[in-house]
Amino acid sequence: MRIARWCFWIALAAGGCNASNSGTSAADTSQSSGAGDSGGGGGAGGQDDFGTGSGHGENSGDIGSGDEGSVPADNGCIDRASLVYVLSQDNELYSFRPDRKEFTKIGVLGCRTGMEPNSMAVDRNAVAWVNYVEPDDSEGTLFKVSTEDASCEPSGATLAEGWARLGMGFSSDLSRPDAEELFVAGATGTPGIGLGRIEGASVTPVGEFSGSMRDTSAELTGTGDGRLFGFFTTTPVQLAEIDKDTGEIIEATDLPGIERPSSWAFSFWGGDFYFYTAPDPFGSPSRTTNVSRYRPSDGSIDVDYMTDIGFRIVGAGVSTCAPLELPR
Repeated sequence: MRIARWCFWIALAAGGCNASNSGTSAADTSQSSGAGDSGGGGGAGGQDDFGTGSGHGENSGDIGSGDEGSVPADNGCIDRASLVYVLSQDNELYSFRPDRKEFTKIGVLGCRTGMEPNSMAVDRNAVAWVNYVEPDDSEGTLFKVSTEDASCEPSGATLAEGWARLGMGFSSDLSRPDAEELFVAGATGTPGIGLGRIEGASVTPVGEFSGSMRDTSAELTGTGDGRLFGFFTTTPVQLAEIDKDTGEIIEATDLPGIERPSSWAFSFWGGDFYFYTAPDPFGSPSRTTNVSRYRPSDGSIDVDYMTDIGFRIVGAGVSTCAPLELPR
């Protein structure tokens, strides 16, 4: 759930760009315009694989009781924790219902900083952890943001040298499903420095990524069954399961057709992975984010799941309360 800057990886990307705005935008909680779709999955608000929904919903973060996708009552999670959340380059927080192709604007983040938003993860209490960073990666910080009203407070974490710009994702503990850890991927400079975890107020390095992913950076997402995955912007882009104890790559999957992006993020929900990608804004100033879906159960890749949604996503987060299978 992070915006990638092309200058990080000479071997993976070219040119230099800053695809996010610095600071906090003026508050505006009006609904965004509907998202377009130019391809096979059907437009936002049209018929999709799992039901019908509008491109942008009413301003309510919760899934109602009995609504498809609501969390079972015995898992200790509030309904709001089952949603995906995304962050725009304009510092706006949205909830996302992948099964409905529905983004709902929550508000503008109230974090008091001149840094730019970069990455996001969401914990089991539906609190978003947002990484802000200076454009030159000289400094970074973490804020905790309410997914109910986008209010913000400092996390108290200190990001040491090399860990200012992060990929982020929570992953649960298999022995204690209600426990989770915040994993990060260091993305400051070239090469990347691998996997770490937030412990207390600082980053503890875990280890370098292995194989062809060594020295690269990743965006991260975790799952409620204890796994951790990375989105690597190689050619083609790849999804890889990561060993949380060592940083080694367990298994990698090529995702042909998904663009190698400038602004990018991803999340897991309902057994599928969703990739949020946008090109260099200088080369394609009018193009906003596309959403692609990868379904491991049948190996399908839908690069037109949602296209040109109307804003550029720079971060995405989903808690370990999110469903492991598609709600019925």
